Amino acid sequence: MEKNDVNKTKIGGRISIVGILLNVLLAGCKIAIGSLFGLISVVADGLNNLTDCGSSVISFISFKLSSKPADKEHPYGHGRIEYICSLIIAFLMFFLAFDMIKESIGKILNSTDMVFSFWIVGILAFSIVIKFILFIFCKTFAVKLNSTVLSATATDSLMDCIATSVTLLSYFVGVFAGFNADGYAGVFVALFIGLSAFNITREITSTLIGKIPDESLISDIKNKILSYDGVLAVHDLAVYNFGPNKYFASVHIEVSASVNVLISHEIIDNIERYFAENTNIILTGHLDPIETDNPKVNQLRDAVEKIILQIDNRFKIHDFRIVFGEHNTNVLFDVVIPYETKLSNGEIKNLIEKGVKNINSCYNDIISIEHEL
Repeated sequence: MEKNDVNKTKIGGRISIVGILLNVLLAGCKIAIGSLFGLISVVADGLNNLTDCGSSVISFISFKLSSKPADKEHPYGHGRIEYICSLIIAFLMFFLAFDMIKESIGKILNSTDMVFSFWIVGILAFSIVIKFILFIFCKTFAVKLNSTVLSATATDSLMDCIATSVTLLSYFVGVFAGFNADGYAGVFVALFIGLSAFNITREITSTLIGKIPDESLISDIKNKILSYDGVLAVHDLAVYNFGPNKYFASVHIEVSASVNVLISHEIIDNIERYFAENTNIILTGHLDPIETDNPKVNQLRDAVEKIILQIDNRFKIHDFRIVFGEHNTNVLFDVVIPYETKLSNGEIKNLIEKGVKNINSCYNDIISIEHEL
């Protein structure tokens, strides 16, 4: 959760420039050699590098735009631009894969004899080495900077290594085995690139829709809050992602109702200040005072918890409180359930209501049901 001191924009921009230069070099060499010897798989591999060049340009623009500070129209910053740029990279890969398949099928239907050339072997082998180095480089900094764009670029570079390796292998097969596998290699490369684009799209789309944060992040937030003296429990934690490594969160923090509200409020302030100054999380805490010294409330809370656990031992309750009346007593609480439960909210409420009425027919339970994060 600690803040990353590395200048993300600066490093990301430099990596993008290196990627542009390398991909221009590789694309030019492959397209020239592939065209000279009539090898569709080599030309396709070069066009793939040319697309990677465009991806690097997009990455460079992404780092510049996503680093812009918050403004009136975008109060949460511009970090999600990285996700959009990652999708653009994936769409470029889809387009290239489709075009490569068409060209490769044409090559399969009209195959020709292949001639050995050290130029072809040298260019392809050089490309494999360069792309693997670029993969290691991008992957290392993608983890370090928590960058989806660099992660997508790293994945693309690894796919290039495999695709170029297949192209080189097919060339050897064509030269030494007499079977022109150039077109088949082109189809394989295209499908491989398409699969990589699909995986990138699926991951980024899930993030934009709002997938659940990593369990380790949730656990770190809860454990840090619980480490403060005076905090009894936490619930209703919600975490919102506004770009790689940039989060906003809200949480309900339970404290004893017997403690002076100013003291409890100071605890909440200290917690919020810690997250703002030491993490990439802007956290807002809601103070929930809980009765801890009322024997009747404690006894009823324990009884209700037993009812809940009998329904499903994964269920939890919080915000338990009682409003005593002359003839009826309202018992209010929230029930936290996992998404995997097979019971409907209505069924859960009916089972709880039946159990509470068995304790005392004058008890009216008022229940809110929510899903566990």
